[in-house]
Amino acid sequence: MVFLDANVPMYLVGADHPHKSTAAALVQRLVIGRQRLVTDAEVFQEILHRYVSIRRLEAIQPAFDLLSSLVDEVYPIDLEVVSAAKSLVLSYQGLSARDGIHIAVMARHEVSRIVSFDDGFDRVPGIERLCTL
Repeated sequence: MVFLDANVPMYLVGADHPHKSTAAALVQRLVIGRQRLVTDAEVFQEILHRYVSIRRLEAIQPAFDLLSSLVDEVYPIDLEVVSAAKSLVLSYQGLSARDGIHIAVMARHEVSRIVSFDDGFDRVPGIERLCTL
């Protein structure tokens, strides 16, 4: 099982970026390899927040559609997850709140691999960040 972070669909639907082709190739490899892809509701919120903040409202639906088509399951965020994320950010200096949420969700569902270009995930032992081919 592999968790998809928000930067993946945003690179895929967004303008040219140095990570765009790597993201596409990695997702293609995972899909062809029939890996079970998962995410959480926070990833959709991140997409929404980012595109609203940069006034690219037209990109919201394509990013939502792409992510929805790629993942097999979207995990919810509840108080237990948020509490676990709080413990993570207090334990690992420099870990963002959003990364803490994703790692807490991953721990709950026994997911150890994530597709992300965010090196914040490298701070937490047991998380394997897939960002290169």
